[in-house]
Amino acid sequence: MVKREEKLILWFEETGIEDVPLVGGKNASLGEMYKNLTQKNVNVPNGFSVTAYAYRYLLEQSGAHKEIKKILKGLNTHNLSDLAKKGEAVRKLIRYLEFPEDLKKEIIEAYYKLSKKEKVKELDVAVRSSATAEDLPDASFAGQQETYLNIKGPEELIDACKKCFASLFTNRAISYREDKHFDHFKIALSITVQKMVRSDLGASGVMFSLDTETGFKDVVLINAAYGLGENVVQGAVNPDEFLVFKKTLDKKGCKPIISKKLGQKSIKMIYNKEGSKSPVKNISVDLNHRNMYCITEEQILQLAKWACIIEKHYSLKAGYHKPMDMEWALDGKTNKLYIVQARPETVQSQKNKSILENYVLLEKNKKPILEGISVGQKIASAKADVIKDANEIESFKKGNILVTEMTDPDWEPIMKIASGIITNKGGRTCHAAIIARELGIPCIVGTKTATKDLKHNSQITMDCSSGDFGYIYSGKLKYKIDITNISKLPETKTHIMLNIGNPEKAFEYSFLPNDGVGLAREEFIINSWIKIHPLALINYSKIKDKSIKKEIDQLTVGYKDKQEYFVDKLSQGIARIASAFYPKPVILRLSDFKSDEYANLIGGREYEPIEANPMIGWRGSSRYYMGNYKEGFKLECEAIKRVREQMGLINLEVMVPFCRTTTEAKKVLEEMKKNGLEKGKLGLKVIGMCEVPSNVILAHDFLDIFDGFSIGSNDLTQLTLGLDRNSELLTSIYDERNKAVKELISYVIEVARAKGKYIGICGQAPSDYPEFAEFLVSEKIGSMSLNPDSIIKTKILVSKKEKEVSKNK
Repeated sequence: MVKREEKLILWFEETGIEDVPLVGGKNASLGEMYKNLTQKNVNVPNGFSVTAYAYRYLLEQSGAHKEIKKILKGLNTHNLSDLAKKGEAVRKLIRYLEFPEDLKKEIIEAYYKLSKKEKVKELDVAVRSSATAEDLPDASFAGQQETYLNIKGPEELIDACKKCFASLFTNRAISYREDKHFDHFKIALSITVQKMVRSDLGASGVMFSLDTETGFKDVVLINAAYGLGENVVQGAVNPDEFLVFKKTLDKKGCKPIISKKLGQKSIKMIYNKEGSKSPVKNISVDLNHRNMYCITEEQILQLAKWACIIEKHYSLKAGYHKPMDMEWALDGKTNKLYIVQARPETVQSQKNKSILENYVLLEKNKKPILEGISVGQKIASAKADVIKDANEIESFKKGNILVTEMTDPDWEPIMKIASGIITNKGGRTCHAAIIARELGIPCIVGTKTATKDLKHNSQITMDCSSGDFGYIYSGKLKYKIDITNISKLPETKTHIMLNIGNPEKAFEYSFLPNDGVGLAREEFIINSWIKIHPLALINYSKIKDKSIKKEIDQLTVGYKDKQEYFVDKLSQGIARIASAFYPKPVILRLSDFKSDEYANLIGGREYEPIEANPMIGWRGSSRYYMGNYKEGFKLECEAIKRVREQMGLINLEVMVPFCRTTTEAKKVLEEMKKNGLEKGKLGLKVIGMCEVPSNVILAHDFLDIFDGFSIGSNDLTQLTLGLDRNSELLTSIYDERNKAVKELISYVIEVARAKGKYIGICGQAPSDYPEFAEFLVSEKIGSMSLNPDSIIKTKILVSKKEKEVSKNK
């Protein structure tokens, strides 16, 4: 009887995660899932492992072990030509080794057994490497060895196995092991032989059980493209991207897809004809399919559920939270989804979340020359090193920013000495992105034209600190790095909340000490994400201006119903913020553009009046129940309803701005109810903005209608002092600390507290003036909503003041 550790072949059903020394990380994980998760309806294609013992057996039987040691003696991985020369010599040696007959026989017998199980004569399989040191907690070996797809028949299989064994000594794998101090001969290679999923006829991609940029753990990130998955992994395509919120995923009727981004998906990898030199090839995708998402909402949700099942299983097994990095495939023949790989995430899961590092670009007025998808949250400034071919990598200079079409593992030796990476192609889960995260350098992928637009050796600054998009500027721009240890911050009785405009920063800001969001601004989402006036979308068929219609068509690709574009984008923006802070309250202010600001949206001039002073004109509440904007408000309500009811984010509350009279307050609530948003239904709270003096004077009456007040100190100051806060002539008079303003604030706090209603402030004053924050503590305000950059210092200040007030009682 052959000992288990000396077997040449082990089936997935015979192995588990503890078998990394026998079959490597990839195979151990496939065995773990096949054995334990197929019974939980997670589909994993069957297969077997050619064991690490088989690899060692091959080297010993052939005498190759000594030869490899001789070749690698005196290796310098930072001398790229030496690395290339020695790497090539080792691979050639292994590639031409003759397999011992017993090894060859067992591989072929297992292949035919797998074919029989799948009821075909000769099954097409995927042949992948699985290193015994793969995916350790502080090291990701992802993509360092080769993958061979659509392998059919014994000859092709044995040839692919030889190539796989040789790939343990690719230049990048040798370099990586040297840098991580892994002994080349303590690491062995196992091989995965797995049934191919016909994703060449469907779609495939990568998913993570957390947000890869911030480490926010309550979402599943999915990248997807047509065809076989290698293009997504390598970054050869700009894929579709989806975010699914985990915490409401299992709630009945909930579909918490909180973000959908359409990728270009310009090529797809498919099977090549039999007898061709390569078993796979890339072909272009037609425009119609590029402009569609490559998987359905049901499939997105199914994948997210599987990601949660997989993460839960591995976390229970490990005894701690273990985020996962997974590959999936959709079979175009059967329309079935499969998980084809799962490994631990090795970057965000290793970070200390109590230390916050915040990069801030100090030169804000510069116009970027290029943008793409941002990876990480850092900024780098250096010379652009434009390299268009892997043969040129030796010319790369340490400390430069690497600019190229896309990267694969062959580029890793120079990626390690780069200040940043910029690529034309790729998405958030491509090779360049994964390695940049591991190296801790900024990366911007999917720029489309970086190699063309950025001049070689020109000084550039790349900024990944602003959210989903990264920006590239000409020249060396100044920036700063703020580092904070939030574990040492004091607790406060006053709730400290956040003001948020950009949904793309919400996950990052969720790590700040907070009690929720006191002001989420709709205007940012409408202005930056949607860009089109809602009435222009409602009346799209009546638009006569061809240039406006063209702009709308470009932005609404993939949306037959133009109104759905508004609702979908707005709901996704709101959901990003609500999910980031769930289950803490997130108070969303309904749109509060002035008429001149609405007019600046695409197609907006047709629907907006020209007002002498928009600051006190048709804005806030008055737009929701009268005039032509009622139809636009209906779309806002639909988006909010979708977030609360379809996505299950019932922590979302609503705030009504610039409400002048109690009659107006009642009309707004009536209009909301007509549009499916009823105060009290599913716990919906409606807060009023306290920013007009009438709100203070009639505070008792307003608070009988609303669930509370949030003081808007900016407008309250403007209207109390009778000035236009936009007038530069009156800046010396405009001051929230004016006694009259403070008297009004003191009074409204007192009324709200007496009535047991929510009372907070979301205006600028406590963020700007420490003494104003102290005044609010003295008046016993319930919450302060602050700008993210002032939350730490204000929290410390508030804690001190609370202690002082408590002493003086």
